[in-house]
Formats: sequence, C-alpha cells, structure tokens
Amino acid sequence: MTVRIGIIGIGQQGSMYSSVVAHGKLMGNDIGTVEGMELGAVCDISLERKTWAEENIPNVPFFTDYIEMMDSGLVDAVLVVVPHYLHPEMSIEAMKRDLHVLCDKPAGVYTKQVKEMNEFAATKPELKFAMMFNQRMNPLYIKLKEIMDSGVIGEIRRTNWMITTWWRPEGYYQMSEWRATWGGEGGGVLINQAPHQIDLWQWLCGMPTKVLAKASYGSQRNIAVEDDVTALVEYANGATGSFITCVHDLMGTDRFEILGDKGKIVVDGSKKITLKVLNESEKEISKNLSFDDMKQLFMGGGIGDRVTETTFEFADQWGIQHKDVMRNFADAITNGAELVAHGSEGINALSITNAMHLSSWLGEEVSLPIDEDLYFAKLQEKIDEEAAKKAN
Repeated sequence: MTVRIGIIGIGQQGSMYSSVVAHGKLMGNDIGTVEGMELGAVCDISLERKTWAEENIPNVPFFTDYIEMMDSGLVDAVLVVVPHYLHPEMSIEAMKRDLHVLCDKPAGVYTKQVKEMNEFAATKPELKFAMMFNQRMNPLYIKLKEIMDSGVIGEIRRTNWMITTWWRPEGYYQMSEWRATWGGEGGGVLINQAPHQIDLWQWLCGMPTKVLAKASYGSQRNIAVEDDVTALVEYANGATGSFITCVHDLMGTDRFEILGDKGKIVVDGSKKITLKVLNESEKEISKNLSFDDMKQLFMGGGIGDRVTETTFEFADQWGIQHKDVMRNFADAITNGAELVAHGSEGINALSITNAMHLSSWLGEEVSLPIDEDLYFAKLQEKIDEEAAKKAN
C-alpha cells in the first residue's frame, strides 16, 4: 500500500513538504522520495500558491477548500501545515473522516484546545496521529536519547539550553499578516522557532513542575509577540533548568548541557556530544575524598581518572529528518510501525510554552499544569489589544 498524503497549506513549509514527497527534492537538492508515500492532493486558499502548484506539481489535484479535499477520496492521510490556531480544528475534521493525521508543530496555540484534539484522537485508535517533531529523527538526538535512557549520568541535577540561532530580520515578519501576531500565530519565538528544542528538552529530561520566565515583547523587532526569552524551571526531584532563546542574535549560540549526579553531557551546535561519566557519584566522591586528593584538586590537579570522556560528532542532516518523519508515518499506517512522535505528545512542549508566557504575563512563577482558563483569558486580552491597535 502507498499512502496518499494530502497537504493542507503549501506556503513556505508546506511547499517544501510537497516537493519532498512529489520529487524527492529539498531546496533543489535530491534527497530521495518518501518511501511508501505519494502526493495525493494539496490545498491552499491563496491563488498565488495555486500558481506555484501548477508550475511545480502540475499533476497533483489542487483544492482551495480543505474539507473538499478530505472528502474527495484522493487522500488517505493529511499533513496539516497552516497557521497554528487551525492545527487542532483541521486535525479533528480529518479524523472525523477516518483520515490519518500528521500535524506540523506546534500542536496548537493553547493546551485547552489541544486537549480537545487529543481526546478526539483517542476515540479513533485505528488512525495514526503524529506530530512533525523532525528533530527526534536527528541522529545526534537519537544518540542523546539513548544515553539519557541508559541512566549513565544518573539523576538529573540541572539542564541548560541556550538556543539563539533563530536570527530573523525585520522583513521576515512582513511576509505574512498572521506572522508574529497574537491573533494569527499565538506568540513569537517560543511558538514558531523554538518548539522543536522545547520538545527535545522535555523528551530527554522530562517535564518541569514549575516555570519562571522573563520575556521581552517586541524589544528588538517591530512585533507584539516575544522576541527574547529567559526561563527557569524546576523538576519534581528539585533539579533546576534554564532555557534561553531569541531572534536577534546574528551570531547565535546552540549549547545544551545536562548535569547528572554521575556525569555531564554537553551538546554543541547540535553537531557534537561530549559525554563525561564519573566512576562513582558526585556524592560519593564528595564524601570519600581524602585531604591530599582535595588539596590536589584545589591546586588545579583536576579529577583525572575519576572521569571517562567520550565524544560523538554528527554531520548536519537538515531536511532529511522531515523526510524520515513522513517515512515513519507511512510505515506506521501500512505496517504498524511505532510513531516517532505520537500526536498526543504535542501538548507537552506546548504546556511549557504556555507556562513561560503565563509566567511572564503575571510576573510570577507558575506551576504545571497551568490554569488553562486563566491562560486563555490572558491570551484573549493580548488578541483584543492587538486588534484595537490595528483598528486605530
């Protein structure tokens, strides 16, 4: 069986997916087509995108109404690549028609909405429901997941991720009216650029229980939403973490550190893992260290044979991972393969994002799960303020 995928939304991202499925091309480079999948139809409300489709995928049916595409009989599954607020709504409509769903990130804008999608998906267990968390197919993060699951660094004490490689010029925000708005996108760097890293953070280290965030809104770009965020989190075991991101660092940093009681992991540039494992836990070393060893350590002697260091390096495979998620999705439909990221997992990263927003709005620490009604009310205030400003 070949899965006929219908892509809803063929803007910048959707057109990339269309080209990969139809031609095996990504930004002009040959990466091979998606095994077990073909492009059944595409949909977009823009006549400009219709022209693009006629020129680039001329034999693929084009629809301007996604319901008509779903009811056409031309597709077995859909890939939802539209503004974020529409992700849950369109995913539910597809599942109502017994179509499998692959949803682009984020799962939605607010968890209350995404819960409705997850609850409906649970009534359709025969359907495959997946998230496009392509970074989970990055060989580096597959290896990192393996290391974390092995427990080799022991219990987590601290996690820190600085990911500021999202530089966007002012013109980027003028590309679409919905972009970087509360009413159209539901946020800024947290909801648009950083969801993959927030998903990886919780996938690898678990969900935090408390969040305290400082966010700057339109500080360096002429936008209403957040363009710079520093967040502190606490985990159930008392461990702490931080997440720092922005869109105005032209030189950018991508550094992820995970400290455990038996070791430490440092990821640089999403290309290199440095794993340091202690021969016994830090607590045991602290308790049993002799005076002479302590003296040597304080005098710069280092920890020497108490630690084993291993490095793993990986080539950049951007784009291949998107293809791999689609291949996995097709394999799950036809052969029952386990999904890389089940659709219900999309709420985890979004919960952290919502908590960061709410904490910054209230100016205080918030606990997870957050008060969803309060979050929605505050979000609606932002949307109303934005609309009033535009009207004036």
